[in-house]
Amino acid sequence: MRVKQISVFLENRPGRLHEVTSALAEQNINIRALSIADTTEFGILRLIVDRPTDAAAALQHRGFTVSETDVIGVEIPDKPGGLAGVLKHMADAKINIEYLYAFLGKASIDALVLFRVDDMDRAVKVLQDNGVRVLRAEEMYRL
Repeated sequence: MRVKQISVFLENRPGRLHEVTSALAEQNINIRALSIADTTEFGILRLIVDRPTDAAAALQHRGFTVSETDVIGVEIPDKPGGLAGVLKHMADAKINIEYLYAFLGKASIDALVLFRVDDMDRAVKVLQDNGVRVLRAEEMYRL
């Protein structure tokens, strides 16, 4: 139920994001989801790709600082209140969400959201016990 996320530390200057995406393209690695959190000088690019181990190696080979993190991929009803309903389960269980980002997927009519939480195993159990579909890593990589 854990999905490998690649995080890349980037200087905030023109062309750096292109360098990352070009390095992945050269290795025929497909990006499934991404998020960028930035400050004035640096940014953290978070990626879900179809081959995370290969992506990390390719980016490290090009000199990028890369880390791998586990996240949870969740299918959320694509309707008003869909996200709020899932977040209530997490709040009731007192699970802290460190960050999240959403993306579009081809395999679902529902919204797809990635969560980084402080207790991954408990979060998966809480979500599944409340009928929330937690995607397997292979499903995320194939989207």
